[in-house]
Amino acid sequence: MVFWDYVALAGYFVVMVGIGVYSALRIKGQEDFFMGGRSFGKLLQTFAAFGAGTGSSDPVNTARTTFTGGMSGMWSVMYWLLVTPFYWIAGVWYRRMRHLTLGDWFVERYDSRALGAGYCIFGILFYMVYGSMLFSAIGKVAAPLIEIDTFNFMGNQYNIEYLLVPIIGVVVLIYGILGGLHAAYYTDLVQGFCIIFLSIVLIPYGLNALIEKFGDPTTDSMMMGFTYLHEQLPPEHFNLVGSTSNSEFPLHRIIAVVIINLIGIVVQPHFIATGGGSAKNENTARIGLVAGNFLKRFCTVGWVFTALIALALYANNPELSIDPDKTWGLASRELLGPGLTGLMLACLLAALMSSVDAYMIVGSGLVVRNLYAPYIAPNATEAQYVRVARMTGVIIVGGAVIVSLFYMNVFEQLQLTWVFNILFAAPFWAGLYWRRATLAAAWTTVAYCALMFFLIPYAAPRLIDSLRTNPKYTAMNQIVETTTTRMAAPSDVRRRAAAIEVWDGRKTKIENGPLGDAEKSLAIAALGARPVELAEGQEVTETERSGGQGIYWPTKLTPIDEAGQPLLSANPVPVGEPEVINENVTRTILRYPDSVRFRGEGDFRLDFLLYGLIGVDLTTKSNAALSTLELPPKIITPFLVMFFVSLLTPPVRREVLDRYYAKMKTMVDPDPEIDRKNLEAAYANPAALESRKMFPGTSIEIQKPTRADVLGFIACLGVCASVILLAMAVARIGM
Repeated sequence: MVFWDYVALAGYFVVMVGIGVYSALRIKGQEDFFMGGRSFGKLLQTFAAFGAGTGSSDPVNTARTTFTGGMSGMWSVMYWLLVTPFYWIAGVWYRRMRHLTLGDWFVERYDSRALGAGYCIFGILFYMVYGSMLFSAIGKVAAPLIEIDTFNFMGNQYNIEYLLVPIIGVVVLIYGILGGLHAAYYTDLVQGFCIIFLSIVLIPYGLNALIEKFGDPTTDSMMMGFTYLHEQLPPEHFNLVGSTSNSEFPLHRIIAVVIINLIGIVVQPHFIATGGGSAKNENTARIGLVAGNFLKRFCTVGWVFTALIALALYANNPELSIDPDKTWGLASRELLGPGLTGLMLACLLAALMSSVDAYMIVGSGLVVRNLYAPYIAPNATEAQYVRVARMTGVIIVGGAVIVSLFYMNVFEQLQLTWVFNILFAAPFWAGLYWRRATLAAAWTTVAYCALMFFLIPYAAPRLIDSLRTNPKYTAMNQIVETTTTRMAAPSDVRRRAAAIEVWDGRKTKIENGPLGDAEKSLAIAALGARPVELAEGQEVTETERSGGQGIYWPTKLTPIDEAGQPLLSANPVPVGEPEVINENVTRTILRYPDSVRFRGEGDFRLDFLLYGLIGVDLTTKSNAALSTLELPPKIITPFLVMFFVSLLTPPVRREVLDRYYAKMKTMVDPDPEIDRKNLEAAYANPAALESRKMFPGTSIEIQKPTRADVLGFIACLGVCASVILLAMAVARIGM
């Protein structure tokens, strides 16, 4: 980066802090700080949903999975597309709740302050995990952009992200703590335009770079860049859905990820604000939520195309071969000129900050409303509540920064966020639509999810070390070696060159290391054979190995000797003759000798014991299938627990339920006084609202859809189709 890049960064920070100081002058109480006085119109509500839902991790994750797997990698972010139509309905829920936090909703629906406090703790932990993912993403792109890998502090060398991430955290705290949701929303508006800019700016520069590298800049138009892109990459890299054997996102996994995120997104704490609770009225709430999220999906197409260009240009880059998370940062560094590099980093910071500021404010609202006010200082003044909220923001952002610095793996953190929401999802959905959902069932479901999906999988192998080596639980799925013969695409040649360079570097590191001669020989043998060089147009034989993943230990299965030490010389061997799939593809099943023992690493997949009970043979499933099968127990079993325990335990008091469901059936009026009178009338005669239910006289509280509900949902499905068609059209340009 040069002088003008730092000027762009400094200017961005000054504007953000200035907005925070200005917004601080408008805050008079909790509703101003947490909900901006419920005064936001369609534009701000749209960019709030867009900003809170578009973090710095999104371009990074999309670029990483596209670089490694082609266009099907877009589903690492694009899975939200198929969830978005349901936001048209959800936006109305959050506005009709008329609460400041989702913790307040749990208190009201289940008549329990304690459940609200439990949700508050969940919310804080969620924001620390989710926010840390965004900070980790900045750490992955910062070094390539500013071209500084390390810095010196008190005589020690540290990676540059350990300096940058805390600085960003401080800036987020300053404008978010000062200005509350007003500051967050106005900065989201500015940062939304920055995110849109970063989504498209690299494409023309990348196309020109393709022409300069593979064509004739003096005669070729920019459209020729698309042609060169297709010439450099294999055709399968332009498929929108990957195969089950080589993709992280085959169709079955996309479906499972969509379902679990549809179930879990509704309990993300910030959704009550960005999802519509801060809007002027119901129509603004649903339009802002849907428009903001669709805007993100169109941006995703730009991120995918940028990553394909990066793959065509930098397939031979060893840095990306080792860590593809750096794809976006390296492409920005190589393609953009002075000033624009700093602006790109500012845009990525904007993507992070537009999410973290909303998380910080909503999380502080949870602490004030569901812990501090009910249990510590119920008679505090509005100024005191806002002061506590500001102090809480420091804890939330500070926690996210700390988790980020200890856990720098963006994609793994993303997958953790998919299942974390399950803790409170079933109590929310059941409480929303079923009168019979009970408080005891809600607590039981939360405890079940916490134990089954988080605490026992983490604690059991650490308390019972023999669990890691128990042969009953060290089974792995089949190791499948697929050999494909085809003509090498130019990107294949450069990728092979990068693989050779990485292999040579690792071998040199082992040879120059402290190991003994015998240990060095074993370590070099563990690297496998040195990749064979390729020439353009040459027939290439690719051998891809999949499987060998632990059924119960997804992190890693390590071969060990009798003493429990890693066995570097253990290698799988063929079982039978290769299977001929077609003239270009053969497949061989491999397995380790029976004498080899294994040790599981990481957390234990406790819920996979269910598959064993019903007789499912998991050893025949691919890696992607195992990842998919992790989700159904987390989707289904919490609802079963919620349902059966509700039938066996006493329901919430009738008067509480009548009041809650009457409110949810009463349309919000933008005038607070008129809205209050409408609610009083509904509370006085809840039976009069029974006709609005789809199933009157039952405990099912699903309301009859309105014309706006149906037409809006259909329109959203149409937009979903247009995004997918756009991605398909982009994939075909230049073919």
